[in-house]
Amino acid sequence: MAGEHSIPAFLPTVLRGHHVTLEPLAEAHLDELCRAGADPAIFRWFPQDYAGPAAMRGFVMQALDDQRHARALPFAVRRHHDGRVVGSTRFCAIETTHRRAEIGWTWYAPEAQRTPVNTECKLLLLRHGFEVLALNRVEFKTDSLNQASRAALARIGAVQEGIFRNHMVVQGGRLRHSVYFSIVREAWPQTRAQLERLLARPHAV
Repeated sequence: MAGEHSIPAFLPTVLRGHHVTLEPLAEAHLDELCRAGADPAIFRWFPQDYAGPAAMRGFVMQALDDQRHARALPFAVRRHHDGRVVGSTRFCAIETTHRRAEIGWTWYAPEAQRTPVNTECKLLLLRHGFEVLALNRVEFKTDSLNQASRAALARIGAVQEGIFRNHMVVQGGRLRHSVYFSIVREAWPQTRAQLERLLARPHAV
């Protein structure tokens, strides 16, 4: 039996909710991800634009390489009501020794935005992180200019910790400042309750 202080294992797993299922990312998802991610506007806040078959293949293959090297645990997001893949998300920046990870590289097709999809994805990932992987901390980072993302993270109870200035060079050569947020183990019960309240609304986002 694993001891209390055993290191959690970030193994591919299926996470099922009421609205979506998070499936372990695979090359077989590529065509569906290309269709879901065809609009370049989806990737406005990403370091590069992943719209298009070649770019999306690069996105998937890099994610799978990171998984093989224990740096990430990526998922495809499948919506239940029509069976379509509508985006991707992952655990990344994994530090098993310190029991922390980031949730990031998240994107959704336009028709999946401002629906329960993102809220339930966050609930499924955070529940897996805190209740299965026994994490102490889950991190998020976003572009300082992305006010919608910052507001959404604050709404679910993530705490803003600081801004890393000149953190990344992104599309067009712009220097991005990255805002760091976190949810810690002690705050998880409150955050879980907040996510469940948001999901109970007619149009959770």
